[in-house]
Formats: sequence, structure tokens, C-alpha cells
Amino acid sequence: MSKAIDFYFDIISPYSYIAHKKIKKNNEVLFNYKPILLGGLHKIANITAPAFNYLKMKNMKNDCELVSKKNNIKFKWNEKFPINSLYIMRGYLVLDEDKKKKYLDKFFDAYWRDNIDLSIKDNLNQILKFLDIDPGLFFKDIQNEEIKEELKQLTAKAFNNEVFGAPTFIYDNKIFWGQDRLEYAIEEFLTKNN
Repeated sequence: MSKAIDFYFDIISPYSYIAHKKIKKNNEVLFNYKPILLGGLHKIANITAPAFNYLKMKNMKNDCELVSKKNNIKFKWNEKFPINSLYIMRGYLVLDEDKKKKYLDKFFDAYWRDNIDLSIKDNLNQILKFLDIDPGLFFKDIQNEEIKEELKQLTAKAFNNEVFGAPTFIYDNKIFWGQDRLEYAIEEFLTKNN
């Protein structure tokens, strides 16, 4: 039995941001971060994302603000939502393990707390420099065919595991979809490990 809960996420997902913040407050359970490209997952699953439905988008914005406030999470809906998160998600894969946590914290906060447009390369470069990541090397590395394929395979594997959105948590082959199911996943983990 696994000693961690799998956490499928994409930086573009506001609910992944909220889940990430909630995970950081949890000291009982380990999480295995599984990056996916949410747009690619939606395409494979033939799903129209809420971002492209006016009523769903309006509700999602209000819901994220409500949930963030309830959980004392600083949140600001990004005016440039949605953007293509491809470079950011590939970037997570090229980093050493010791840099991944800080990378996610900074990019999640930049997009979902600070309202920074991450589709602008200069904004990406500033964040990378802040993290002591060489932008030139970063953009070279994310064009590596192995990295491109790895993100594709992670996304395809998520779909094969019946993941259809982010965030999704999986523990012991049981799926928990949405940030509001995080507590259920933790409960499942604790029940089976105590």
C-alpha cells in the first residue's frame, strides 16, 4: 500500500492552487505531486473546460473566492485566465527535487494570488531568476523531447486512471475529485494506515 496520496494538478487550475495551500497546512500525510496538462486531459476526455462556459466560469470564480476566504487562503482571480500552462508544467519536470516545492509555491502564488500574467515571458523570467533558475537553460530544457513526452505520458496515464480534472487525489486506487474532497482522501489514508 502506498505511503502517499497522489495529487494530480495543473498550475492553471484555481482549485489545484487551493488544494496545494490546504496540503501545505497538513502534517499527517505525504502527497505525491503528479503534474498534468489540464487542457490536454480535457481534450483526451472530450470535456469542455468551465473556462469556456460563461455560466460555469462565473460560478467558478465566485466559488474559488468563497472557498479561499473560508480557508484563510489569499486568492485573487487572475484577469488573464485561462492561459496555456505548458511551459510551467514542463518546467516542473526539469527541476531537481529540492527546487520543485519552491517553484510550485512561487508560480501558484504569482498566478492565483498576485494576478500576474504568466503568458508573458518576461514575467516568467523574473520568477525564474528569483528562484535561482537560469531562464535560458530552463527554456532550452523544456523543449527537450523527453520532457515533452513525459508530460504527455503523465497526462495520458492520469486519463487511464480515470482522472478527468484537477485537482484529483488518488489513494489505494480510490479517486477523490476536487479540492473539497481532499479531506476525504486524507481520511481514507489515515484509516488504512492506523
